Amino acid sequence: MNLKTAARTCEKIVERTLEFFVGEEHLIRKLLCTSLANSHVLFEDYPGLGKTLLVKVFGKVTGCKWRRIQFTPDLMPSDIIGTRVWKQERFEFEKGPIFTNILLADEINRATPKTQSALLEAMEERQVSVEGTTYRLESPFFVMATQNPIELEGTYPLPEAQLDRFAIRLSTGYVKSLEQECEILRRRIKWLKDDPTEDIEPVTSQREFLELQQLAEKSIYVDENILKYIGEIVRRTREHPAVRVGSSPRGGLSLLKLSKALAMTYGRDFVVPDDVKFFAVDALSHRLILDVEQSMRGLEPAKVVEEVVASVKVPKEFYPR
Repeated sequence: MNLKTAARTCEKIVERTLEFFVGEEHLIRKLLCTSLANSHVLFEDYPGLGKTLLVKVFGKVTGCKWRRIQFTPDLMPSDIIGTRVWKQERFEFEKGPIFTNILLADEINRATPKTQSALLEAMEERQVSVEGTTYRLESPFFVMATQNPIELEGTYPLPEAQLDRFAIRLSTGYVKSLEQECEILRRRIKWLKDDPTEDIEPVTSQREFLELQQLAEKSIYVDENILKYIGEIVRRTREHPAVRVGSSPRGGLSLLKLSKALAMTYGRDFVVPDDVKFFAVDALSHRLILDVEQSMRGLEPAKVVEEVVASVKVPKEFYPR
């Protein structure tokens, strides 16, 4: 698969997703790039804005296997990973729902920290360990989690270590216009059902999607000036006077991978500064911890990242030589 074919396929994925999900094109592109970077995404927004629907649609459009786990306070790690069961005079490992390509972790913050931690090894190393035995997960594998920023009673905030493993945090947001609001109602009348995802025809297969991931990883040139640009943005998040804890190096790695994936979706074989800017707020803001005083004054991490990006000089030379 060449870059031109890959870009056309990516456009088809975006277009097909928008046939079933009413929203902004840039949101779908960010979700696509995160999956092409084989990374994880956290959706954080109010109820009823289509977070779960978007993940279901995207999973079917890409032709990958996907499974959903509804996180609840009584969910156990074995409910996610699997457990050994007695079969025919011996114990056999029965795989849990984590053995899939796309794992929808719905309302992830409603599970206990013990259960949330069951995802850490899988998210970082693409494997799970049970009683001393390691099981590799199938490729591709990425987690798409949702959480509700309100109704915090009975929830368990994600620890910083787990938040850091999400490459990006997105918000679906409310639809932007009356026309989009009406379009949601029109589609409900057209489909005659609340869940239209069973009618979705995939644009790619699991094998083709793996090819897209490999192309994004291996075929996109990143100039040294772009690397310095990313590095300077990450470092300045740690130096900002309102920040107590800045972005980890993993934030810079996420920016790099996401930028390469975005370049590929546009058919470019090199990264430009605008690719980095496109993801900076979404990839870094959830990794910052602000001073308590600044938080009390209403300062948001996203605003800090915007200030940091604006303060870093944009490189002018970044083309392949």
